[in-house]
Amino acid sequence: MTAATAATVERRSPLDGVRVTFPRILRAEWVRFRSLRSSWITLGITVALIIGLAALACWGRASHWPPHDRGELLSFNPTLQSIGPGAIFGQLAVGVLGVLLVTGEYATGMVRATMAAVPRRLPVLIARTVVFALLMLAVLVPSVFAAFFLGQDLLSAKHIDTTIGAPHVLRAVFGAGIYLVGIGLLGMGLGWLLRHTAGAIASLFGILLILPLLVHFLPSPWPDNVTKWLPGGVDGTAGVAVWNTHQGAHSFGPWTGFGVLMAYVAIVLVAAAAMLRTRDV
Repeated sequence: MTAATAATVERRSPLDGVRVTFPRILRAEWVRFRSLRSSWITLGITVALIIGLAALACWGRASHWPPHDRGELLSFNPTLQSIGPGAIFGQLAVGVLGVLLVTGEYATGMVRATMAAVPRRLPVLIARTVVFALLMLAVLVPSVFAAFFLGQDLLSAKHIDTTIGAPHVLRAVFGAGIYLVGIGLLGMGLGWLLRHTAGAIASLFGILLILPLLVHFLPSPWPDNVTKWLPGGVDGTAGVAVWNTHQGAHSFGPWTGFGVLMAYVAIVLVAAAAMLRTRDV
């Protein structure tokens, strides 16, 4: 077999003889996503958390305003009141969705058919990542804006609302949306890297929830210096800076923090790509 013939065979799917191109892989990944009921259920849960928790938090605050604690009164942030709860809990749902889109295929064994159709493997990882990122951007960013406007409408009953044009508010609302996309991609990267649903979800939750908690037990000044380098999860971590309207003394700036989060995403995805090329499916 000549080198040209071998290259032609490699570019063709052994399943249907159709030439494998990246646009076709993208389309196949989109079909795969939309055909999975669990994907839409998890995405729906994420959107419901973002909007529903905003409504609940802002309604609760407006119903008990003003607070008895003067410190609570002075620290009240209407922007975070509407987007914070949804971002904190929504990150867990979107991270799990990213994991399941990869590990679900390994659990059923369908990954063998996928890799047989696209023997070079890396285009599958890239295409799935692109489809997931674009879809999450299209859904989650508008959801966060909807949560913000709904929350401010509820807060306006006590005249404690803000506007999208107030300083740093537009960046914070948009930042919450792209932060959630970043966490979803982190979950997807862990799914590719670990190939096991429980292990990947446990790792994701450990990074977002357990690790920041453990860091707080370090002696001062280590907690502040270490927490700001963590990808996200709680206030003070790098990724959260992009949807905070006020930055802490030890925190990164909003876009620097988001860059740190995306650096984690890139490292995990690159490691996953390297493992994908060298390991059996």
